[in-house]
Amino acid sequence: MSITPLEALPLETLRRRSSTKWRTYPEDVLPLFVAEVDFALAPAITAVLAEAVANGDTGYTPPDPGIRAAFSRFAARRFGWTVDPARVRTTADVMMGVVELLRATTNPGDGVVIMPPVYPPFALCTAEAGCVSVPVPLRDTGTAWELDLAGIDAALEAGARAVLLCNPHNPTGTVHSAEALTALAEIAERHGAVVISDEIHAPLVSEGVSFTPFLTAGEAATRVGYAVTSASKAYNLAGLKCALMVTADEATTSVVRGLNPEVEWRTGLFGALAGVAAFDEASDAWLDALRAALAHNRALLTRLLAEKLPRAVYREPDAGFLAWIDVSAYGWGDDPATRLRRAAKVALHHGPEFGAQGVGYVRLNFGCSPEVLTEAVERIAAVARAEPRA
Repeated sequence: MSITPLEALPLETLRRRSSTKWRTYPEDVLPLFVAEVDFALAPAITAVLAEAVANGDTGYTPPDPGIRAAFSRFAARRFGWTVDPARVRTTADVMMGVVELLRATTNPGDGVVIMPPVYPPFALCTAEAGCVSVPVPLRDTGTAWELDLAGIDAALEAGARAVLLCNPHNPTGTVHSAEALTALAEIAERHGAVVISDEIHAPLVSEGVSFTPFLTAGEAATRVGYAVTSASKAYNLAGLKCALMVTADEATTSVVRGLNPEVEWRTGLFGALAGVAAFDEASDAWLDALRAALAHNRALLTRLLAEKLPRAVYREPDAGFLAWIDVSAYGWGDDPATRLRRAAKVALHHGPEFGAQGVGYVRLNFGCSPEVLTEAVERIAAVARAEPRA
């Protein structure tokens, strides 16, 4: 059955938003940097938030706002994953959950494996938890990125006590295979380490790509794993503050239940209400339409780069709305995003912030209209044409 893609809101509407994407740069800059998308909210989310405002329902988040059960039903429908609602606890956002889980499972000074190029807060939040980042870069096979299992094994053998997994991976959009995740879990268990899996982009896995929640990747994964996720990326709810910490074993569940009560109190009521509406079956059609729009833009970006920036290197991601693009051949320096924001009036995320592997790269958010995406690439291509060949 053909699904009609969701249409992005017009620029004049988007520029009335007050979020980071629309208030960081002047209006002559196209903002394709931060992970916010340009679509209206799912109708069920709009309705529940409007009702809450009308009722003055702006107090503290209750002990059970319904999101545990809602996520359990969503995980079963979308991923075939059986989640016990009793093994789900909330907090404000995914990276806050990561910090608290690291504090609960490691000691100050412990090493934490991260896999650059990776979401910049992975390194920042490892430090916030009092730990030290141990980079084990993704392996570039020439056609894809994959976990460097031997490198992770060596890092844990050398003393690292935790692995921060990004699945699907940000910025490459890689969806790690079930086999790789099973092997990772077994390596971690052999070394007495834990794996904390950020699965925030999972609802946006491409059609035909199979997503494996880490906690389903074998018995070892249930024993060593913690999943942290949220409706915030897929449904554009980052400002509402509600994330989920999920476990699948009594020992790991006890760790989460033992966290300071303030960890759960930080959950935003609007985030919880919106999350319930997002994870409800009534929002599935909206999610499917969004995924269809992203699939169109994913392919459009491939065509645009081939036509207008042929020396750029881009692989279509398995999930999400973020493109990891190597533009080093154009000679725009280690951090091309700075040059392009000034010369092309297009704001992209800075590649080097994702680790040393990001030198010469930019991250582009294609969760926008095809027209905005086309205009952004054309602006960048104009800069390439105007400069001597690098």
